[in-house]
Amino acid sequence: MTKTITVGLITHKEGAHVHAYLNALRDSVNCDRVVLVDPDHAWDEPAQRILTTKLQGRYDSLDCMFQKESPTMALVTMEAVHAPPIIDQLLEGGCHVFSEKPACVALHQFTPLVEKADRKRLHLMFAFANRIAPEVKAARTLITEGHLGRIYGLDMHLIADQTRLTRIAYQKQWFADRTRSGGGHLIWLGIHWLDLCMHLTGSRITHVTGAIANVGGQTIGVEDSAVATLEFDNGTLGTLTSGYFLDKGYHSQIKIWGSQGWLQLQPGQIPALSWNTTKQPSGDSVQHFTGSTQPRGYTPFVQQAVASCAESGSVPISNEESLTALQTVFAIYRSADTGRRMPRNPEMSN
Repeated sequence: MTKTITVGLITHKEGAHVHAYLNALRDSVNCDRVVLVDPDHAWDEPAQRILTTKLQGRYDSLDCMFQKESPTMALVTMEAVHAPPIIDQLLEGGCHVFSEKPACVALHQFTPLVEKADRKRLHLMFAFANRIAPEVKAARTLITEGHLGRIYGLDMHLIADQTRLTRIAYQKQWFADRTRSGGGHLIWLGIHWLDLCMHLTGSRITHVTGAIANVGGQTIGVEDSAVATLEFDNGTLGTLTSGYFLDKGYHSQIKIWGSQGWLQLQPGQIPALSWNTTKQPSGDSVQHFTGSTQPRGYTPFVQQAVASCAESGSVPISNEESLTALQTVFAIYRSADTGRRMPRNPEMSN
């Protein structure tokens, strides 16, 4: 029999990807009740329309919610500067937390939250939905099973549109103000690839060097361009280019080289995954992923998170993995500010 739980959706008018999260909660079989906390009432109508009878309560604050509700899990999507005390209160209330990144504007705000979650044996998960894309799963299997041999190096780029930065409405949003967001393209989009390269290779970034800039010259208070060199605990070296450069759409790629082959991930392209391995007779030819690239995105990722909280199963991302990705971003910012090579964990020696 499917176990079901109550999930709290904690947001406000500045919440990101709220429609996607509403759809995901609607489609989650392990979620039978959703309670909405939105002091701005910005999402009352979409929540009612999408969730219908699954929406079982609306509240102006967490205090009001906790007076009547005991959700097992809370999904938090808020302006980054406001998220830490909300997550802290949810953890105090015994809730597992699934949060939109970055959930803070400084690392020292998030680290204690992970420590609290660990102490209370609660999940604190970031919404890194690229992890469950079929081509990503296939790439991880190739690496885990040793088809590439020892990993030597990797190169990544995640490029979005500069066009959004030219809009006055966007320039007024929290994404464009470092005091409200913690950073720009790197902390909002590049962080996905930083998490994904560690997830794919099973190794951790230990040190970084980085630089950031506003190359487009738009009226924003964050970087639109970031580059970084990455050092991993298995000896691998890698690079990342993260920026808003295009007129529209995305250019994205992760390429990984090993002692016995290579692979190339290009989400949204056909093929989405190509590889070559000398461990098989076909080692002289490039192979391509021919399976379906669905399901992908927020719905299956949220479904897995809800299921893990309802049925005590495996989580799509651990507390430590969420923290590690965030540590890497802020280490790149520290490196850019100081011009020095930096450890990923500020508690580590350089």
